[in-house]
Amino acid sequence: MTAAPVRFNPFTDEFRTDPYPGYAALRAHAPVHRTMGMWVLTGHAEVRAVLRDRTFGVDVIPLALRRQADRLGIAGTERIDRLGLKSLVFTENPDHARLRALVNRVFTASAAARLRPRVTAIAERLAADARQDGATELMAGFAGKLPVLALCDWLGLPARLHPLVGGWTHDIRFLLEPGLMTAADFARVRTVVDTFTAELHAVIERRRAEPGDDLISLLLASRTGIGDRLTDEELATIGIMCFVAGVETTKSLIGNAVLALTAHPDVQDRLRADPALIGAAVAETLRYDSPLQHTKRVARRDTPLGDRLLRAGDQVLLCLGAANRDPAAFPEPDAFDPARAPGAHLAFGHGLHGCLGAPLAELQARIALEQLLRLPGRLVRAGEPEWQDHSFIVRGPRRLPLAVESV
Repeated sequence: MTAAPVRFNPFTDEFRTDPYPGYAALRAHAPVHRTMGMWVLTGHAEVRAVLRDRTFGVDVIPLALRRQADRLGIAGTERIDRLGLKSLVFTENPDHARLRALVNRVFTASAAARLRPRVTAIAERLAADARQDGATELMAGFAGKLPVLALCDWLGLPARLHPLVGGWTHDIRFLLEPGLMTAADFARVRTVVDTFTAELHAVIERRRAEPGDDLISLLLASRTGIGDRLTDEELATIGIMCFVAGVETTKSLIGNAVLALTAHPDVQDRLRADPALIGAAVAETLRYDSPLQHTKRVARRDTPLGDRLLRAGDQVLLCLGAANRDPAAFPEPDAFDPARAPGAHLAFGHGLHGCLGAPLAELQARIALEQLLRLPGRLVRAGEPEWQDHSFIVRGPRRLPLAVESV
């Protein structure tokens, strides 16, 4: 008898529930695997090599978005096109180097650390609301609202926008998976992008007249050595992408961390006894169950990788979640162990296009766990998690019912 061929299929319920056995089988079969018209990379060394290689292009999504709009006969998407092409995560040099030089002055680990009191106040309020309501579902309330409200606070958005931004962000995230978009999706997203952009331009004008300590004010003041500054459109794009890149992933990071702790009550007890270990647990969650599972690149030149040759123009799917479970990089990779030696996980990418918001995401997750671990008992599942199904690149629970069990 011959073994069944190893296939990569991220669209099944089985894969959504637990992709890691499939990643392991594919990595053992061919860490550089050709399928569905692209290369799929599952090994840590191979994924890291492509992330570091600046000859691989990052504008796959904006170009795919333009193709999908053309295929569906959608017109009037100029603002959407510019949003993609001017987003740091999709820009190439020299644009990327210019934008990064301006925003790097603001997006720093020390800047995120200074937000701790403000994020803590938001988390405390959400936790109090959840206790008062008797809520047992983590994701819709606490985990879903924390990153939205933290970013609204940092950007200094008016309170009337706070209930709206989460829905806008959810809609705009469809742009990251253009092949799934319908004509109705394009129409809805176009309206949302226009509305969100107009609101941010109004905030920019107010901050220009009356600067504060918010992100918009800091970005308005940012200058390079030659006096270059961000345009208003670039500022609005950065504001929108803060939410698009930072809400669903941070929400999923919190959910994945809590899910791991309910499966490992001994670890949960250690963290409750010594909260100084919570940061290590967040870092281990990023490796163990990465919120962002995939990212894409395109080869700009013929490139050998392992025993394969990637041709110029080939698309490459980098499986970050698979790379972070590679036994060649992490001993006993399927074990959740916050005490393991710090390793080079790729949950935030790597190299030139590494995630700017990583320190803020980690801060929010640490604060979320601090609040939850102060509850008078051990967190346990009150039902099976339901995994989100609106995205194939983000992994996290849509619903996670919890209870507190006395110990």
